[in-house]
Amino acid sequence: MTRVFSNRSFPATRLRRMRKNAFSRLLVQESLLTINDLILPVFICDESNMACAILGMPGVHRYSLDKLMFYMEKVVHSGILAVELFPNIDDNTKDALASQALRDDGVVCRAVKLIKSNFPELGVMTDVALDPYTSNGQDGIVDSDGYVVNDITNDILAKQALNHVAAGADMVSPSDMMDGRVGCIRSAFEDNGFCDAIIVAHSAKYASSLYSPFRRAVGSLGNLGPSTKETYQIDPSNISEALNEASLDIAEGADAVLVKPGMPYLDVLYAIKNTLNVPTFVYNVSGEYAMVKAASMSGAIDEKSVVLEILLSFKRAGADVIISYHALEAAKWLTAG
Repeated sequence: MTRVFSNRSFPATRLRRMRKNAFSRLLVQESLLTINDLILPVFICDESNMACAILGMPGVHRYSLDKLMFYMEKVVHSGILAVELFPNIDDNTKDALASQALRDDGVVCRAVKLIKSNFPELGVMTDVALDPYTSNGQDGIVDSDGYVVNDITNDILAKQALNHVAAGADMVSPSDMMDGRVGCIRSAFEDNGFCDAIIVAHSAKYASSLYSPFRRAVGSLGNLGPSTKETYQIDPSNISEALNEASLDIAEGADAVLVKPGMPYLDVLYAIKNTLNVPTFVYNVSGEYAMVKAASMSGAIDEKSVVLEILLSFKRAGADVIISYHALEAAKWLTAG
């Protein structure tokens, strides 16, 4: 028998009604994570017969070019649309002027050519920065006072980016945070006939403590030593500065902007996307990856559910694209059925 409580107060709106069944939950789902949202970072080196595990990043390796194609085949088979390349070069070849960054036969350019010749449909993005090449681990040319000189660095970055797109890179991602570097790179592209090359600017790259595993992977951690990058990366306290950076980068010719790191800066991601309404990337950085892996390996969390929740949070905050070391595993989970 149905009970009727004519004088009883009750909530007219019960939000749990839409949560009761799986179909209704899916019908009103606001954010969706798919394999098409992911870019996989890939570390490469100028060695041979190497697939070297990276300390602190379980499951992530640094590949020599003769091993890289086997890994790229796995990536393509997973359905991931694009990769981003990061080099590690011999310390003996590094110098204060990052001269190896300007070689058109360097490991990045050779890797780009190799990937595009074997997997032409796979998108290739390259990191444009000098820290893998400098003897001091900084992202630019340092003067006698230890200060990174902006405009001289920009000249080198533009030449580096030009080499990458000439080799076949579809996208470049300047991660140095020098003022005006997007404009310099865009001018170099236009002047040399690469008007369709995509620039994904690290517009909101913070001076974070979460980069250490990455710096170890590209070989800059030891060279940087106790020095910091606070004179060019954004103070973690600031958000309006990130908005200004992103606005300037778009005005200078960037096609997309990027927020880095990811999890601690969801507010920045949301603000940039909603203020500028431009393609917005987020980088789920090495320290974030390492923490999740460590917690998973200790049994403290379920890795799959936590990773997918983190990646979905980036989408909810406004990310169009997520660069993540979890991408290959996430692709498997997202397509598992």
